[in-house]
Amino acid sequence: MAALGLGGCSDSSSGPSPILAELTQPPTVPAPPTDTGAPLPTPATLTDVLGRLADTNVPGNLKVGLVEHGTAADAAALDRWTKALHDSAYAPVTFDAAGLMWAQDQPGNVIANVTIKSANPQASKDMTFPMEFTPAPDSWQLTRKTTDMLLQLGQTPTATPAPTG
Repeated sequence: MAALGLGGCSDSSSGPSPILAELTQPPTVPAPPTDTGAPLPTPATLTDVLGRLADTNVPGNLKVGLVEHGTAADAAALDRWTKALHDSAYAPVTFDAAGLMWAQDQPGNVIANVTIKSANPQASKDMTFPMEFTPAPDSWQLTRKTTDMLLQLGQTPTATPAPTG
């Protein structure tokens, strides 16, 4: 406080005091860290998570650990998703991950552009989605946000009732 008061009493020909000049400048806020200092996971590490999620030979209750905040309720949804892949003749599928980068809004998470490819030549064309992964002890998980997006793809459409009246 004394330094600020003294700066205000200084000779005006020498310009504003350094403290006063500092107070008039907008504060600089460092950008939040976007990584943990660890190297990005390999694309194969992330596509392995997706491959296990899409594996029709693995029941949903054994896939829950591959999902961030996974619950028992997710098991049935994961089973529906893999069934939808199979029923639509899209399975078996392969995954390619490219463009890996640290997530801006969730430090430590990784975003990858993932292409889902069907081995069936009659299946619809490849689909590419940005997917987010979060670190887990000794592995990676698909984030809740990305999982919810994928599980919506596996939902069977419900019939809309016809309007009455």
